[in-house]
Order: sequence, then structure tokens, then C-alpha cells
Amino acid sequence: MDNLKQMQALKVEKGDGSHHTYSQDEVSSFCDHINYYLRDDKDVADILPMDPETNDMFIKVGDGILLCKIINLAQHRAIDPRAINVKKPLNIFNENINLNLAIQSAKSIGCVVVNIRPDLIKDRREHIILGLVWQIIKIQTTKMVNLKENPFLIRLKKEEEEIGDILKLPPDQLLLRWFNHHLKEAKAQRQVNNFDKDLQDGENYIVLLNQLDKDRCSLDGLGQDPENRAKTIIQNAESIGVPKFMRPVHIVKGNSKLNLLFCAQIFNACPGLTPSQEDYEKTKMLQEDDDPESSMDERVFKMWINSLNIEDGYINNLIEDMRDGINLNRLLERLKPQTINWKNVKIPAKSRIIKVQNANYSLEQAKTFKITLVNVGGVDFVDGKKKLILGVIWQLFRLDVLKTMGDQKDDQILEAANKKVPEAERLASFKDPKAKTSHFFFRLLNSIEPRAIDWDFVQKGETPEEIESNAKYVISVARRLGATVFLIWEQIRDGKAKMLAVFTASLLHFAEDYKAAKLGHAE
Repeated sequence: MDNLKQMQALKVEKGDGSHHTYSQDEVSSFCDHINYYLRDDKDVADILPMDPETNDMFIKVGDGILLCKIINLAQHRAIDPRAINVKKPLNIFNENINLNLAIQSAKSIGCVVVNIRPDLIKDRREHIILGLVWQIIKIQTTKMVNLKENPFLIRLKKEEEEIGDILKLPPDQLLLRWFNHHLKEAKAQRQVNNFDKDLQDGENYIVLLNQLDKDRCSLDGLGQDPENRAKTIIQNAESIGVPKFMRPVHIVKGNSKLNLLFCAQIFNACPGLTPSQEDYEKTKMLQEDDDPESSMDERVFKMWINSLNIEDGYINNLIEDMRDGINLNRLLERLKPQTINWKNVKIPAKSRIIKVQNANYSLEQAKTFKITLVNVGGVDFVDGKKKLILGVIWQLFRLDVLKTMGDQKDDQILEAANKKVPEAERLASFKDPKAKTSHFFFRLLNSIEPRAIDWDFVQKGETPEEIESNAKYVISVARRLGATVFLIWEQIRDGKAKMLAVFTASLLHFAEDYKAAKLGHAE
């Protein structure tokens, strides 16, 4: 059986003559997943449950509500619910608002959304919709598969590794290590190196589930044929609390995406690891070392870098992923093509000397960006000096966000923005305490599109609760217009002037694009 038949792939021909394939198995599984997790959500009660055997999903994501809802499953309150237009029937403007909000918010949680537009979703481009939904569900399902959320994963560290090596491992690699750890504990003869062929006959699943819970999950399935064994696997998984979205046929066919999600669901339900006291203390120290301000910057910079869709450069842990110099070189190359001579970069970088050389080379090339590199060298990157690394990344971040506006200073950005808001809401500087109320940003957004804001949701901003509420809402309002926002609400609350300046500059630039788009539609 060839691969297309094996995956039940469907060929779709669009009006432009292009052909794309998508997996009906994945459609069915994702529908089951969404139906399960949103079964009690009143805002989508009229469209759920979706029929997993049809193209129901591609139709029902068209107004953006369902996409916004699953994004909030992936990251709690990534979207302020007040920013989602849920009152039906929706007009075209409000549908587009919802779809913009979904796309920009998906970007903010780590999805790659290059070439994804509202019109393509409304046009039911199956491969685009399925690709976006896959990324969102993967983030939701694997978000607990990391050392900070689950310290017991320290048990998977190899003897020759440092804790940092575990911190930077992506969830799929951690899941494979976790799976193999339990297979080894069960004295199994096999190991798992992928999420397709090595799981296709189901034997490794039977052993894993038995190792996790011998009372509920027997080894009887080993004596069955693959189809019946797959049924036993699903039953055993359900018995330990795994939600039902995987079907026996998905295991038999060896669908790597669905197996990855299934492994993550098993992990979430029953990881079966207990750290030693020594391991616990090590991971506790990691969490205590986190400086709140640095952590906020890390989240923003990680969001920004991942939005650039750098090949082989996805960031899981910013500091750890920058230590060998490779990802800094990749970042510089994406920002300015042909900056890096890859003959001078050693991949992989296994020794400390090679890592230092890689980092030194990247910093040397970074000088061509005209950024300040005082008292920072390759050794600082290899040693994970957080403040120095963040200082370099911050300058590249600001340069990229402001590249279309020229080398403007913060006071120039503020002067331009103040002209667009009422005098009472203007800021004296980005350190002005009034910035924390978000009123300045609401007025700036209102100057771009008056229909974007529901003023009933805007509060005075006098209490911590009102400041938080406004900050969350204003970010979602910017995204629902289609603006790319690299900011988290805490930075508004804390009045982080440098980030507020970049946020303002990005809104000013977006205003020009929005105005041009409206003129284009008018013509």
C-alpha cells in the first residue's frame, strides 16, 4: 500500500490549478479532539460536535470563533475572550476580525503562520486550515512536556549531559526519551526512534501502558493481531485517563502526527516518573534563578524568533538554544540574507571550543547590524549569561520591528503617536504612568479603526485589576485588526518603556498598511 493510500490522503484542486493533499485521518482525529475539549463551551454549541467523517471542520472555522477557542486551549487566555466576536450572525468585518485575531494570536503562541490569511481560511483551503489546527493542538497537547512544568523529566538526563541540554530539547524528543525510559525499565528488547514505523505494530504501546499501570493495562495485547492490539491500546489508554481521539486505524497506519499527540496525552495522564530529592533540588534552583523581567523578555523574544520561521531554528528555551552560537547565526542570516558564511559555522557544535568559535563568529557578523556589543563575547553565550544574551537579542529585535520606520528614537515614535490621540490621553514619555492604563494605546488603535474597540470593556485603569484587564484587551484588539504584536500584558502593567516604544512603533507602521489596504479595497 503506497503512502498516500496509507494516510487516506485526499487530493484537492483549487481554482488556481494548485494541488494539495491532506489526511482524512487527521481531520477525524482533530475533530474528535475539538469536540471533546469544547463540548461545554456555549459560544460554539451551535456548531459542535463536528462530523469527523466529513469536511465539517473546514466550514466551521470560517468565522474565526472556533480557531480562537482552540488557541485558548493551547495557552490559557492567549486571547482575551472579550475580543472575540461571538454574537451571531456575524458580518464580513467581524468574521475577518476574528480570523485576524486567531492568526496573530496563533503566531504569539509559537505557530508558524506564514502565508495564512483570513481569505484563505474562508475559502476553505484544507491544507492551510489543517496545518494551522495541527500546530495549535500540538502546542496544547505538549505544553506540559518540559522540565520547568514537570521537574521529574530530569530523570531522562544522560550522564554526560547538563540540565541545559534537557531544557532545550523539543517536546517530541523528550517524549521519545520518556517512552524509551519506560521500555528500558520494563526490560523490553525494542526502543522507539520515531512516531510512525516503530509504533505501527502497537507492541511498544502495550509495554509502555503496562509499565505505567500494571493493574489497568495488561500485556495480553501482545498476543493479538495488529488491528485488535490497536483496539486494546486505545482501551488501556482510556482506562488511565487519556481522552479518546485516537482510533485503532491511526496506530495501524503509523500516522506520525497522531502518534505524537497520543504519546503526549499518555504522558499528561500518567508520566510514571518520580524525581529523586537531588533532582528536585536542581530543578527548583532553575525556577528560583528566573528573574521576572528577564523571563518576560525571553517570552517575547522567543515569540518573535519563532515567528520568523527559521529553518532548523525553532526556539524551545531561548538561553539554552543560543549557547552554541548556531541559532544566533541562523537569526542573523534570516534578518539579513548572505550575512553568514556557513563554512565558518560548525554544526553540530559538540565541544566548548567549537561553541565559542560559533558564538564569536556570530557576534562579529552582528556588528554589521550596527548594534552595540560592549563587554560581550562568545564565551558569555556559551556560559549562558542571560542578561548579556538578552541584551544582544533585544537590539536585533528592535532593529527588525522598526526596520520599516528607519532608525527612529523613542521620542520620535512618541511624537508621531501623540498626534493621533486626544490631548488628554497623550504621554509625556514612555515612562509616563498613564501608559499603564492602556488608554493611550486604545486611542491609537481607535485612530486606525474605530470599529475595533468595544468601549464597554475599557476600564479606568485605576486598580491593578483594571490595569490587567485593559492590558490584555488592548493586545487582543491590536491582533484582531491584524497587527503583529510582540508584547505581553505584564509589560504594560509594569510600564516597560522600551517594549512600549516598540509596541507603539509597530502600531504606527501597521496603521499605514491598514490605510493602504482600505484604499485598495475602495478602488
